[in-house]
Amino acid sequence: MLVVAEPSAADRAITRELRDALQLVGVRVLDHLVIGNGEPVSMAARGLL
Repeated sequence: MLVVAEPSAADRAITRELRDALQLVGVRVLDHLVIGNGEPVSMAARGLL
């Protein structure tokens, strides 16, 4: 059975915080992958970045 990891509220929050902080120094976050028991989930592919 393949289980797809779902980005949690904490995943979404830390991604926003890191993206915003890194933007201040000119670093662009391209993706955040959530790895679980199965296929990784791209937050960029889901429009969460």
